[in-house]
Amino acid sequence: MTSARILIVDDDPQIRRVLRTALVAQGYEVADTRNGEEALEKLRDEKIDLVILDVNMPGMSGMETCREIRSTSDIPIIMLTVRDAEPDKVEALDAGADDYITKPFGSPELLARIRAALRRMPHLSSDMQIVRFDDVEINFNTRRVVVGEREARLTPKEFDLLQYLVAHPNIPIPHAKLLQSVWGPDYGDEVEYLRVFINQLRKKIEKNPSSPKYLITEPWVGYRFCLPS
Repeated sequence: MTSARILIVDDDPQIRRVLRTALVAQGYEVADTRNGEEALEKLRDEKIDLVILDVNMPGMSGMETCREIRSTSDIPIIMLTVRDAEPDKVEALDAGADDYITKPFGSPELLARIRAALRRMPHLSSDMQIVRFDDVEINFNTRRVVVGEREARLTPKEFDLLQYLVAHPNIPIPHAKLLQSVWGPDYGDEVEYLRVFINQLRKKIEKNPSSPKYLITEPWVGYRFCLPS
């Protein structure tokens, strides 16, 4: 998908220029802003398909900007940061990011991350377009989840992860298999991604997230979706 329009949010003009050059060369349309406030205004005024967002910016931080975007949009977000510790990755994912990349990085890595963020799971077979269990309804055609009387708002990758698990019910799925199936073949070791995304999904569809009924952890293996009969 090279027709997507990407918004770069970074206070460093050189990074914006380098990213713009690399993305335009791949056929992407590119817009850029210097800070979070400008990014939010751009998102209100224009159609953007993906945001590349720096964590450390003056004024509104990247984390604050990510949370603000997530409060109104499910657009894919890739966070850029110089810090590579797991707590920093978890903080970015908790804020609503779909992915995380550490500076300095090469163009091939960034382009792979963009493709992963923009990719969508294939549609399920017609007999699984709508799945209902207890008070939960998942519509894979419209990508909507309703729990009781309210709609549960999922990010793109949260929905893709849920879709994959529901399509393979009642069997343990290893971490690497989940990562490669949902994010893409370049992934496999980012177990912290799954931990954060599963926790977010539990908060959105489980009645008791701390004692889940559907999204079950398989210790040292991965996760299992328990589909009630």
